[in-house]
Amino acid sequence: MKEKNVFTWNSLIKGLALARSGAEAVWWFYRMEQEGIKADEVTLIAVLCACSHSGMVQMGRQIFGSLMNGKYEFFPGVKHYACVIDLLARAGILQEAMEVMTRMPFEPNKVMWGAFLAGCRAHGDLELSEFAARKLVELEPGNGAYYVLLSNIYAEMGRWSDVEKVRRLMKEGGLTKDLGCSSIELEPQERVYELLAE
Repeated sequence: MKEKNVFTWNSLIKGLALARSGAEAVWWFYRMEQEGIKADEVTLIAVLCACSHSGMVQMGRQIFGSLMNGKYEFFPGVKHYACVIDLLARAGILQEAMEVMTRMPFEPNKVMWGAFLAGCRAHGDLELSEFAARKLVELEPGNGAYYVLLSNIYAEMGRWSDVEKVRRLMKEGGLTKDLGCSSIELEPQERVYELLAE
């Protein structure tokens, strides 16, 4: 690489993060520091994202800790916190993810609650799933998808009266469940059938 600056390093680290090559992204992150290039906000988002998508919990905690302690001359923003919440939730460390959300200096947004909810669902914690889904409904009461999600969680819990309440709220609010669309190719290059699901 002829010209190495923070932008080229960020591109490299983010590309590796997207390719789920977390260990390699972290290696290049530390290499960047060794070469005297100062990390910026984007660098830290990229490397935390790499840790999250590669299950590198300890490394993500360590890097976030350095950010919190002022090593990088700026403090974590919303996206840094979102990456850490995603990191912890994906790993099933749900209580710590919850603590991060309650202690951060701003209110959790829908991205954070969505990441937390995905982790709760993946690790089978229906009570925390319900809590997160309710938070999403509070944040965007006009989004029918969140009501459907909450209804599905209640169904998994066997709480049928709550399923009915949520569906009634949707009906009263004029909210609908979006139709899904799937395509399957039966014979190459011939006909494609679309299946609509309610």
